[in-house]
Amino acid sequence: MDLSENIVVGLDIGTTKIVCMVGRKNEFNKIEVLGVGKSESLGVTRGVVSNIEKTVSAIHEAVNQAEDNAGVNIRVVNVGIAGQHIKSLQHRGVHTRKTSSDEISQMDIDALIEDMYKLVMQPGEEIIHVLPQEYIVDNEQGIKEPIGMSGVRLEANFHIITGQISAAKNIHRCVTKADLEVEDLILEPLASAEAVLSEEEKEAGVALVDIGGGTTDIAIFHEGIIRHTAVIPFGGNIITEDIKTGCTIMKKQAEQLKVKFGSALGSESQSNEIVCIPGLRGRDPKEISIKNLAHIIQARMEEIIEQVYYEIKNSGFEKHLIGGIVLTGGGAMMKNISQLTEYLTGMDTRVGHPTEHVANSEGVTNPIYATSVGLIIKGFEKMKVADVKPNVTTHSQKEKGKFFKSILDKGREFLEGGE
Repeated sequence: MDLSENIVVGLDIGTTKIVCMVGRKNEFNKIEVLGVGKSESLGVTRGVVSNIEKTVSAIHEAVNQAEDNAGVNIRVVNVGIAGQHIKSLQHRGVHTRKTSSDEISQMDIDALIEDMYKLVMQPGEEIIHVLPQEYIVDNEQGIKEPIGMSGVRLEANFHIITGQISAAKNIHRCVTKADLEVEDLILEPLASAEAVLSEEEKEAGVALVDIGGGTTDIAIFHEGIIRHTAVIPFGGNIITEDIKTGCTIMKKQAEQLKVKFGSALGSESQSNEIVCIPGLRGRDPKEISIKNLAHIIQARMEEIIEQVYYEIKNSGFEKHLIGGIVLTGGGAMMKNISQLTEYLTGMDTRVGHPTEHVANSEGVTNPIYATSVGLIIKGFEKMKVADVKPNVTTHSQKEKGKFFKSILDKGREFLEGGE
């Protein structure tokens, strides 16, 4: 394959799986998925790396699969970051220009954003993303694109996302030990939103809910702007644990039961349906009622959805979300999940598949690939801003922002000190 082609690699390090996806843009500006690799994630707990060696091994496996499928040599990746440690805050920044005769340029906006990276955080926390919401030019409010305008005082409202530096450092170490370079760290719900939401939905107002294995991530948009982000420390894995305990079966059997026969609504299941689970050596098989299984799942799903609804109300945008709720991630595949969500929240709900921006959607229509597709889209967005033409093996390593520079520096110190 010609390595001068624009190719981006997304690496989704999740709690239950690690996905490596290779994509390029076709002539219609759609993402063409060239190859996908998937491995079981054994070293990640609730979105945070808990075992370096197991995570490195899983990354190797996923990357090797993706390389074989795509026929490329992967060196640089865009990595997703998630976990309960992720927080968000609102802040206003001000940049005073020397003269109003010149037009406001991208340099002025960059200077304003760069100032936000200098905010003092709590010990152990660093800024991951600085997202402008709206600009104010000489007290004129509600401006989305100030470039080209005249004015002396440029202000902006920012949505700032922070995370623990140790969590990011461990992700960086895992990727580095897997012989890869990190091009960018991207918040996973932001990536998922790029993959499954349309611009119309973001404009109308929508809440993206990404139900993963270890966490449920929320991103709320209104008027095309990110308004609120939150992470709930529950996901599909806790439902599996509930089934394991409630039915007194093995975890592997509980996961299979959940995937094959699970439903989020107990009332929709037939009371006479029974599944027979093989017993341990020398023991009788165990009979599980599908209706009981659904009630176990529903109890936990209601808890997760109620926390999601609390975050939506807490954001202050509950009455402004015309697009309702879009569910994605592995948990969105649960039967009757959208009906239960609608019932508990009173909001329109649909399941989001990552096909909005993908040309060859065969094989990646499953919501579990939403984050991976989104990481690729974010990678291309960054290329467009940087105005560079990279390829699989030689990507630009210039990264704006204090956070990523510090991660690289501290990651090297961490590696040198630990070897």
